[in-house]
Amino acid sequence: KKAWKSRLGSSRVDTLATLYLCFIRVCVCDSKSVFSEIVHEDAKMNSDGESDLASSSDDVQSPVRVRLRNKKISTEDINKRLSLPADIRLPDDYLEKFSVIGPALLEQPISRRLRRVSLSEIGFGKLETYIKLDKLGEGTYATVYKGCSKLTENLVALKEIRLEHEEGAPCTAIREVSLLKDLKHANIVTLHDIIHTQKSLTLVFEYLDKDLKQYLDDCGNTIHIHNVKLFLFQLLRGLSYCHRRKVLHRDLKPQNLLINERGELKLADFGLARAKSIPTKTYSNEVVTLWYRPPDILLGSTDYSTHIDMWGVGCIFYEMVTGRPLFPGSTVEEELHFIFKLLGTPTEKSWPGVSSNKDFVTFNFPQYRAERLIKHTPRLSTEGVELLSAFLQFEGKKRKSAEEAMKHSYFSDLGNRVMSLPDTSSIFSLPEIQLEKEAARPTAWRDAGESHTQDGVCEVVTVTHT
Repeated sequence: KKAWKSRLGSSRVDTLATLYLCFIRVCVCDSKSVFSEIVHEDAKMNSDGESDLASSSDDVQSPVRVRLRNKKISTEDINKRLSLPADIRLPDDYLEKFSVIGPALLEQPISRRLRRVSLSEIGFGKLETYIKLDKLGEGTYATVYKGCSKLTENLVALKEIRLEHEEGAPCTAIREVSLLKDLKHANIVTLHDIIHTQKSLTLVFEYLDKDLKQYLDDCGNTIHIHNVKLFLFQLLRGLSYCHRRKVLHRDLKPQNLLINERGELKLADFGLARAKSIPTKTYSNEVVTLWYRPPDILLGSTDYSTHIDMWGVGCIFYEMVTGRPLFPGSTVEEELHFIFKLLGTPTEKSWPGVSSNKDFVTFNFPQYRAERLIKHTPRLSTEGVELLSAFLQFEGKKRKSAEEAMKHSYFSDLGNRVMSLPDTSSIFSLPEIQLEKEAARPTAWRDAGESHTQDGVCEVVTVTHT
């Protein structure tokens, strides 16, 4: 400023400085005005109905806002705004409390923080929201209980994971939560809630009556062949959804496939699941229960993809058809022995590279010739045997994928509509898809913690095709 005064004179410089300051003020005012108008527009919300942007201008009262402020807030409004299930029962004092802040919440995008607070006030994330009924099972890290939700009065499964002070939450629990919260499919068990306390991490799942192993037991180990087809199709449907998202289950077995009275089958227990999209060159070969573990993994392979699950699908398919496990080995060597005795001892021609595998050479298996699968599965049609064989391939890359298997001619009598259902729709939403009545049912289904016989278990009316 001093340099300019010496050149232009003091009065001229002062005038220019004043004009410059006025120009800056005008620009700032204009920008505020423009910004105010932009913010006043309805901000776009994310697909989950959440946004961290909120309108701050109340100068212009839109007709929508006026209507919202005069409207009485209903339970349906809250459920829709917070993306809650329709059967949620809000606490008695919540609707009254919401009426005070409700209009503001309904007329602008809801922030993630506000949604979390609202869900907590309703009862999500709190142990007292759920009542324990029966103990269903116990494992190394977790205990599973049958429970009841006070919010819906529906049965739930409570998976209570013990937290060690030094180790924290088991990696299996972290994997299960991180994967399940993003998997929304009719054939994958739903994770309703997560409760974290100092001593435990509780996962709240939808409750299903039993697993496939229990269903087999209840039906005298002889499932109606049409129901086998429906269960297999649902298993493939859930797996196809997972595999499209690069998620490997890695622990398929009858105990991890849950079934409800309607006949809906759902994949459960994602504790060993892994997202293939995570950059890594190798995986652990200590995955999949021994009876359902593919031969390449048994021989030490750690480089695998979605085909690891397809061998297990074949073993489960066989078990549903025959009522007995396909390869019930007690050790890795015995498991491989059972596999090679049925499918034939592999050679360089049938499985390139196998002769250089150290474990294969060490075990020194006898040279078995492959047996015909149809001899072991007399109840299966030719198409069914063909599909079973496509799953039980030594090389992972040769196994039929879940998506390809769903299009196999074995499922042709289910009709075309079953192939185009939305992910979240059950196959039983189609009237032509129904469970057949099972011939034997030695034990009763259990409902709401009480043992009593129900006519709807292991039986529904016969199938009709349109």
